[in-house]
Amino acid sequence: MPSQLTASRSSALAGQVRAPGDKSMSHRAMILGGMASGTTDVEGLLEGDDVLATARAVEAFGAKVQRTGEGTWRIEGAGGFTTPQAVIDCGNAGTGVRLLMGAAAGYPLTATFDGDASLRKRPMKRVTGPLAEMGARFGWPTAEDRLPVALTGGGLRAIDYVQTVASAQVKSAILLAGLNAEGATTVVEPEKSRDHTERMLRAFGAEVRVQDRGEGWTVTLEGGQALTGTAVAVPGDPSSAAFPLAAALITPGSAVTVEGVMLNPLRTGLFDTWLEMGADLTITNRRQAGGEDVGDITARHSALKGVVAPEARAASMIDEYPILAATAAFADGATVMRGVGEMRVKESDRIALMVAGLRACGVQVEEEPEGFVVTGGPVKGGAIVHTAHDHRIAMSHLVLGLAAEQPVSVDEPGMIATSFPGFVEMMNGLGGRIA
Repeated sequence: MPSQLTASRSSALAGQVRAPGDKSMSHRAMILGGMASGTTDVEGLLEGDDVLATARAVEAFGAKVQRTGEGTWRIEGAGGFTTPQAVIDCGNAGTGVRLLMGAAAGYPLTATFDGDASLRKRPMKRVTGPLAEMGARFGWPTAEDRLPVALTGGGLRAIDYVQTVASAQVKSAILLAGLNAEGATTVVEPEKSRDHTERMLRAFGAEVRVQDRGEGWTVTLEGGQALTGTAVAVPGDPSSAAFPLAAALITPGSAVTVEGVMLNPLRTGLFDTWLEMGADLTITNRRQAGGEDVGDITARHSALKGVVAPEARAASMIDEYPILAATAAFADGATVMRGVGEMRVKESDRIALMVAGLRACGVQVEEEPEGFVVTGGPVKGGAIVHTAHDHRIAMSHLVLGLAAEQPVSVDEPGMIATSFPGFVEMMNGLGGRIA
C-alpha cells in the first residue's frame, strides 16, 4: 500500500458488489467459538486485520483456529479460555480487546492485553470498571485507563449495570463475563445498541432475556451457562456497504447495488437518515442469514437535502457519521449531527478529523463539543487529509474525492485493511478513480 491514496473526480459509477463480512459479527463469532465446546464453522468472516488479531488472540487462549477457505473458518473450542503464553496483541481492534477482556475475565487466568499506537490511546475503564465490580482485577503497567492492561480473572459475581451511554462493546463485555459469574447479570441501556452479542449467544445455546423498555432495553443473563459450537453465517457489513453506496449517491449518473447487506434495525440508522435526505435507495431480495435480516441495497445519484439526524439514532450509526458527513457536504442546506460525543473516543477523534478534513476540502463545517454541522454545496477538494491512522476517516474522504472538483488525498491508507481489505479494488471496479 502506498503512503498516500488519491481519489479523483469520476464519471458515473455502476455495478453490483458484495460487502465484506460484518466486522462486529466476525469478532463475536471468533470469541464465542473459542469459549464454546466443540466445533464452530464460520462463513463470510471479515478477513481484515482487526478480526485476524482477534483470531490470533482466541488461539492464544487455547482454541484451535483454522482457515478452511476464503471467508470460511473453523474454531475448535475447548469450553473456556486458559492463560496465554504471551501478551495478547489486539492491533487496532477496539471491539476485539474489549470483548476479549470480558470473555477472559470469567476464567481463572492471567493475561496482558495490548494494541497498536492508536488503540493505546483509547479509554478502557468503561469496560474494566464494570468487570472490576464483578471481581476481575486489573493492573496498568504504563498509564491508568490505557493499554497495556494486565487482567486476573475468575471468581466473578453477577452485577446489575446501568449504562449512562449506550455501548454495545461495554454491554457485550459484561455479558460475556456474566456467562461465568455467580448469579444473574443485567445490563440496562438508555438507548438500544446493536444486539449481535445477544443474538449470537442464543445461537451458541445460551439463554438471554431482553426486556424492551421503549427507548432502551434491559438484558439479563444467568451465570454458569455453557456454550456449544455452531455454524455461523456472517452477512455483509452495513458500515462497509455505506462507502460504495455513498459514492453512488454523490456521483452523477451512478447506480450501484451492494448485495447481502445486514439490515438489523440497530445498524441501519445511516440508511434511514439518507432516505430523509432524499436519497434514492431501494432494498430488494430481503431474506434471513445468520439470524439477521439481509437484503440487497441499490443507490442512485440523488439530489440530497440537509436534515437534523435524530440524537436517539446515534447508537445505530455511530461508525457511519464520517461517511454521512461526506455525503452531507454535497447536500443542499445544513446537516446537523449532535449527541455523538462517542465519536471522539473511536480510533481517533472522528469529529475533529472530519471537521478538519472537510474544511480543507472547502466545506463549511461548525464543530461542537458533542457533534458538528455540515453545510453542503460545491465541494472544491484539492486537499491532503490527515487520517490519524483511522480507516473510516480515510475511506470517507476518498469517497468525497470521487465527486469533488479537485482530487482528494489521504495519508496512512494502509489502515483501511483493518475493516475493508479490497476497498480500493472494489471502488475502482465500479468506475471510481483511486490510486
